[in-house]
Amino acid sequence: MAGIRRREVLGGISATALLSGQALAVTRKAAPERPNIVFIMADDLGYADTSATGSRHIRTPAIDSIGAGGVMLRQGYSSTPICSPTRTALLTGCYAQRFAIGVEEPLGPNAPAGIGVPLDRPTIASVMKALGYRTSLVGKWHLGEPPAHGPLKHGYDHFLGIVEGGADYFVHRMVMSGKPAGVGLAEDDAQTDRTGYLTDIFGDEAVRVIEEGGNQPFFLSLHFTAPHWPWEGREDEKLARALPSSFHYEGGNLAKYREMVETMDQNVAKVLAAIDRSGKADNTVVVFTSDNGGERFSDTWPFVGHKGEVLEGGVRVPLMVRWPRRIKAGSRSEQVMVSMDFLPTLLGMAGGDAARIGRFDGADLSAQLAGAAPVTRTLFWRFKASEQAAVRQGDMKYLRMAGKEYLFDLSQDEREQANLAPANPDKVNAMRALWDDWNREMMPYRVDGYSQDARKSFSDRY
Repeated sequence: MAGIRRREVLGGISATALLSGQALAVTRKAAPERPNIVFIMADDLGYADTSATGSRHIRTPAIDSIGAGGVMLRQGYSSTPICSPTRTALLTGCYAQRFAIGVEEPLGPNAPAGIGVPLDRPTIASVMKALGYRTSLVGKWHLGEPPAHGPLKHGYDHFLGIVEGGADYFVHRMVMSGKPAGVGLAEDDAQTDRTGYLTDIFGDEAVRVIEEGGNQPFFLSLHFTAPHWPWEGREDEKLARALPSSFHYEGGNLAKYREMVETMDQNVAKVLAAIDRSGKADNTVVVFTSDNGGERFSDTWPFVGHKGEVLEGGVRVPLMVRWPRRIKAGSRSEQVMVSMDFLPTLLGMAGGDAARIGRFDGADLSAQLAGAAPVTRTLFWRFKASEQAAVRQGDMKYLRMAGKEYLFDLSQDEREQANLAPANPDKVNAMRALWDDWNREMMPYRVDGYSQDARKSFSDRY
């Protein structure tokens, strides 16, 4: 705990040496049998879009059971308010803005060619692989084009999913001007032809990975595209194939959104059932969360804001962790936890030690998930649209949007309505200075693109 507090100002930075160019070596602790790990992430799911977190019309019994069988964290956050930067933070255990790819909000067709997480960076998959895990990613990648920057180059042994930020649920790639566009569904580094509804394909593949696990522990990242647009349910194939574009913003409604989330929940149920059949449920860690806050048809109550905003509704996400061997069922925690914490935390659960690998902004919160007292965090966010900035220091949050500054006490006003800034100028100045210090260490937003040297110089600082 003391170690985390010494690193508090920059969100838990380890003071250890940088990863060398030599082979990654993970120090192993004396530990019992390593747990299997299933990390499940939804796409654009709002905080209150599960019945366990307050949905008024969506029922998610399988997702709810993860929290009921373990710990619910009410103060779970995404590292950014949009998809690919948060996935950068998840993959690297660092603030996304340390890397050129993390400054793309989100990664799209106008990004510099060949962009990706530096290949010499440890990742959540590579550190688990070094511990002897079989590593698989099923679902959305959105962190660079294979083969140069596909999942297999960043620690995963197996990949089935989509490379880009979204895909039609039946065509399995984006549709532009009536024609399929983009990479499409891929298996490892090659395109693959499968039929069916994308959420079901991902659920079925996750079950296969679990059932073919053998005695080797597995680390499975299951990154659903649901409930990300386009707004399509299982019975909408004919309609979907007739659409001229995946960007049909006139589509969707609350009922369709509910259907998409509940279909994802049914696939989570299949995954949990496969874990039960394996006979290893007692020693399997299951995590459920989202890559950012919700949009359009989602519910972020009681928070305001949505995807693309550093308001609580844009970054506060459902977070549940189950590990029957170590986490007491029905637990509740007020620990603040963010996407970049999962690398050191899951590594710690597996018997590894992140402090011996390299430098991370994330913190190992495995003890807190198992019931230890919460530790205080200082965390930072930024987003180019509306020039947004935010710092959470303990319960206090500094926010800047569209040139205006705010200060909120989240312990009293989690809805961010009572602006304390006018009455507390010294606190505003101090928190703004914290953000400025942090931001100077991050890569600036590009104007005309980064050179390779510029990308390397910023990542090498860390």
